[in-house]
Amino acid sequence: MSKRRVVVTGLGVVSPVGNDVNTMWNNITNGNVGIGDLTKLDPEDFSVKIAGEVRDFDATNYMEKKEKRKMDLFTQYAVAASKMAVEDSGLEINEGNANRVGVWIGSGIGGMTTYEESFRKYQDKGRVSPFFIPMIIPDMASGQVSIILGAKGINSCSVTACASGTNSIGDAFKVIERGEADAMITGGAEAPFNHMSIAGFSSMGALSKSTDPKTASRPFDKERSGFVMGEGSGVVILESLESAQKRGAKIYAEIVGYGSTGDAYHITAPAPEGEGAARAMQQALDDAEVNIDEMDYINAHGTSTELNDKYETNAVKTVFKDHAHKLGVSSTKSMTGHLLGAAGGIEAIITCLSIKESIMPPTMNYETPDEECDLDYVPNEARQQEVKVAMSNSLGFGGHNASLVFKKFND
Repeated sequence: MSKRRVVVTGLGVVSPVGNDVNTMWNNITNGNVGIGDLTKLDPEDFSVKIAGEVRDFDATNYMEKKEKRKMDLFTQYAVAASKMAVEDSGLEINEGNANRVGVWIGSGIGGMTTYEESFRKYQDKGRVSPFFIPMIIPDMASGQVSIILGAKGINSCSVTACASGTNSIGDAFKVIERGEADAMITGGAEAPFNHMSIAGFSSMGALSKSTDPKTASRPFDKERSGFVMGEGSGVVILESLESAQKRGAKIYAEIVGYGSTGDAYHITAPAPEGEGAARAMQQALDDAEVNIDEMDYINAHGTSTELNDKYETNAVKTVFKDHAHKLGVSSTKSMTGHLLGAAGGIEAIITCLSIKESIMPPTMNYETPDEECDLDYVPNEARQQEVKVAMSNSLGFGGHNASLVFKKFND
């Protein structure tokens, strides 16, 4: 069976650098850091004082107040981003096509804030809301988006820690490629600002303890000291080329490759030399039928942690060999922070826009080179350069590695 071509026709985002795609992209390309002081919790409770928080988000712009009360914030973000993406794509979901439109939105930790708040209420009052379970389960972002938008095709959710958004998009891509749907609403969502999430990641030593929000996230820099937690949602509309052309949709990029591997090594540390990440990248290239010298840009996982940045650099060099030094490799987490399960959704959007707009986004706060991280990280300033082929990487606890390859659309 021949594989169907799949294109990206809509984008939607809620993020620390803007709650719509244009604002987010302008901030990213101008190097504006969206990380600030932690305000959603009392910073006195933690050694961590900074965060990539979403600001000025009003869920009632996207849903009724009574519906909002039945959703954890991660689901509210997903619904908002999905509605924006569907509107951007011009896709009309109706009785005629609803069975061929699916939803696949991932989350790393789901409704943990609701869990924490509900447990406290249970201790005080001995009861919980009847909406408690539907609010905490990670698949409810997909579930609510499907219900609200009337999408009756495959409805699923990849939970692969920080690779959740990328795996969801890759899995949704394959659904269309196989002919099981004509369009997919897909990406990731996360709202992790609660005591247990911050305490847990802090206890592991994963979070930056820097007190300067603008320079704390410094991927690939020798002085990097951990990631900055972020929140939000990134959702894309994937569509078969036939469906997109039939309705005259605008096309941001074509999605051509997906790779997904397991380290089988350690619950949190990446496999030595990034060998699992390298296999995912190679798998995505093979799937895309793209040669290594055709790659122009990689939106790296680039968390600003010691091992990730070193091993991801190794992985890029393993796969791309001499061409690795001719690539632009940037981490936009330097501006957004790390959105955990939503990271892959937002970074896929950024990767598509880098192709459409011929701009490589920068890695901000790159000041002190690290001899073990020696690629071109597009330091501190966006670069105007044609991007014909680009890759987005996400790597998650549990040894999950996922890579997507996008191409400039060419009829």
